[in-house]
Amino acid sequence: MADVLIIGGHGKVALLAAPLLAEAGHTVTSVIRNPDHAADVRAAGAEPLVLDVEHAAPADLEQALAGRDVVVWSAGAGGGDPERTYAVDRDAAIASMDAAWSAGVRRYVMVSYLGAGPHHGVPEDSDFFPYAEAKAAADEHLRGSHLDWTILGPGALTQDEPTGRVEVDPRDRGEGLPGVSRGNVARMIAAAVGSGAAISRQVEFVDGDTPIERVFTR
Repeated sequence: MADVLIIGGHGKVALLAAPLLAEAGHTVTSVIRNPDHAADVRAAGAEPLVLDVEHAAPADLEQALAGRDVVVWSAGAGGGDPERTYAVDRDAAIASMDAAWSAGVRRYVMVSYLGAGPHHGVPEDSDFFPYAEAKAAADEHLRGSHLDWTILGPGALTQDEPTGRVEVDPRDRGEGLPGVSRGNVARMIAAAVGSGAAISRQVEFVDGDTPIERVFTR
């Protein structure tokens, strides 16, 4: 079993992923910025670690990561402020990858989004553009690193009940594309952490018919 560090530990997906990881036998630590969120994290089965990754020094990041087996990035600035979006979704994410390598952590799971990449196609005048650019840069840095990476690209997040089933790499990406429940994203995180077959894979997905336990198989 692994020692897992979730960055963005008070996010809705992270709070759903932590108990799944704990139930699977992993030790889970969740990084949070606000100490008032510690009780929620503990209730989800994780140990809280207060650290502002947006402003953390490299040495502080390395200290937080030292001794871990897996890093899960599930943080985000939440949009609205382009400067902070770049600071968190790009710069802090990249800093965490570099710190992971320096600290001897080799496994890294990134929660991105469906359609992320240098050819995301989001127009510059869109409010979503900074996020798309930030995630493209972070994902590219991870793919080019020496880390054992997985990039998860969920579709639009919903509050639907998780089904435990997804459609991987959906071909039809029109307006009728289904979303994906946050619970299913959490299950994909847990599946990726627990499978060596998830290494060096970028998996985009929405809710569908394939059991999640079959996604990461060779």
